[in-house]
Order: sequence, then C-alpha cells, then structure tokens
Amino acid sequence: MAGPMRPTPHHIVITKGADRAGRLLTPCNVDRVRTDIFARLDREPVPPKIEVPRMTRTRLALFGGTSAFYLIVVVAVLLSTWLVTLDWKIMLFRPYQQWPELHAFLDYYVVLGQRGPTAVMVAAWLGWRSWRQHTLRPLLSLGAALLILNVTVGSVKLGLGRLGPHYATRIGSAELFAGGDIFPSGHTANAVVTWGILAYLATTPRARRYLSALSAVVALGVGLTTVYLGTHWLSDVLLGWAAGLLILLALPWCEPVIAVVEAWILDRRDRIRERLRARRRLVPSLPVASGGPRLFPAPVAGEDPARKPVGAAGAAAGHARAARSRPSSDRLTA
Repeated sequence: MAGPMRPTPHHIVITKGADRAGRLLTPCNVDRVRTDIFARLDREPVPPKIEVPRMTRTRLALFGGTSAFYLIVVVAVLLSTWLVTLDWKIMLFRPYQQWPELHAFLDYYVVLGQRGPTAVMVAAWLGWRSWRQHTLRPLLSLGAALLILNVTVGSVKLGLGRLGPHYATRIGSAELFAGGDIFPSGHTANAVVTWGILAYLATTPRARRYLSALSAVVALGVGLTTVYLGTHWLSDVLLGWAAGLLILLALPWCEPVIAVVEAWILDRRDRIRERLRARRRLVPSLPVASGGPRLFPAPVAGEDPARKPVGAAGAAAGHARAARSRPSSDRLTA
C-alpha cells in the first residue's frame, strides 16, 4: 500500500477539486504531479501571501550608519582632504594602462551599471513576477526606487558639479562646482539599486541571501570598473555605493504608497473591464442570418413589405393583420 506523498520544491502537486487545504496528500486525492522544469514558471492559482519588509531596528541602524558615511565622503571631498589626494594618485596611476588586457572585457561589464539596459532586464523579470503572483508590487517597487535614485543622485550631481578625471584641470583639486555631473557615480548607484531590488523583493530567506551577495558583487565590480576606465574618481564610487544602499534601506517607507497606487491601478483596471463587458452585452454577438437578435420585428407571413402601412393608423392595421394571421388557442387545442 502506498504511503502518504510529500510535495517537494521541485514538484507541483495538483490535487482534485474536492480536497481541503492542508489535507495529507495520498495517491487517492492527487490528480497528477508535474515534475518538468517549467512547472515553477506557471502562474499561481491564487495570489500568494508575501511578507512586505518593514523598517526594523537593524535596518534603521544601517540607514543611519550609511547616512553618516555619505556625509563623511561629501565633506572630505568638499574640504579637499586625503580622499581627494587618493583620487589623484589612482588617476595618475592609470589602471587602464597598467592592465590593458582587461579593457575590452570591462567595457562590456560596465554596462551592468547603465540605467537603460539594466532597467529593461530587471523590469522584464519583475513583470513576470507580477503576472505570476497577481500583484503589481514588484514593478511599482522598481519604479519607486528608480524615481528616488534619479531625484537624489541627480540633484547632488548637478549641485556639486564635479568634473571627471579625464576633464580635470588642476592636479590636487577636487574639481567641484565646475559644471560636471559625476559625483556621486550614477553607474555605481544604479547597479546597487537595480540589482539590489531583486534581493529586496525575494520571497525566501535563501533567495534573499544569494541575491544580496550577487548584487553586492555586481555593484562592487561596476564601481571599480569605472575607476579602472578613468571615468570616475574613487570618491565618486564610494558615494555611489552609499547612495544606492540608502535607497534600498529606505524602500520600506515607500510600501504604504506602493500599496495605495497598486489598489488604485487595479480598481481602474476592473472598472475598464466592466465597461467593456457591458458594451459587449449591448452589441449582437451573431448575425441575423445565423439566429442572432433582430433589431426590427420580422415581417408577417403573407404580408407584402413594400405595401406596409405608414403612420399610426397603418401601424394599428398592421398589428391587427398580424393578430389575425396567428393561429388561435382554440385551433391549437383542436
């Protein structure tokens, strides 16, 4: 006799409709078991319960520490301290000349920090997640993170106006307020936010750990690649890492707004669907020749449509003739 069955993460067990939730799976109440690799790509039958991240004490402590680090880097550059000296030493070292064999590969690798390509790739993945889980939260979270990124990083870039290493004019200078736009590094901040949002939206602790490590490696590599190519100072990259991490840590504060926007969008979608259904009910679905509804009554048998009376008197006469042409109930019973 077969024993009870236990669903595993690699199997999707499809039970019969009469089964209750939480009932022990046996060969008698299991309809079929899907073991193909695409089983986990199917849409969930009902929206799963997803725990939304909250602003915990640990997250608040990390947010405060990262904010302090952010301010330290900005002040160090404003005051032209040892950090600016280190920027110049690395720039004059010219890493792209020291290791030219890495140049071709890193030219492609740095694309992982460009907002356009990475946003499209991550949005495609999160779009599938939204469809599978019956929720717009993944896409709305990405949109909120990118909006905050553009506003915060862009305002600091334009406000400080720092020139990049290739456009520096005076050795040892911080090159601030000179019309530049490279401080903090947008590539680095974008890499932290775009790939880190995958870890933020992970539904299991194991997936969150793996995605956090992957996003950290990608963001670290993108930042160092910009220093290697000479497009950013080291301090630009440090501030970019801090800016991206601050956005990810602050996302739980955006969750109530995301929930309101999602509810509004879904409500508008339902209203539009209802209007479309109402319009379809008013339009005949079949042609008259195929038995569909008629907009006008059919002519009575034996009546000439060309000589149909017009006007109120004519309409009354037409109704009288139609009544005479119908068989009476006495004739039908006879």
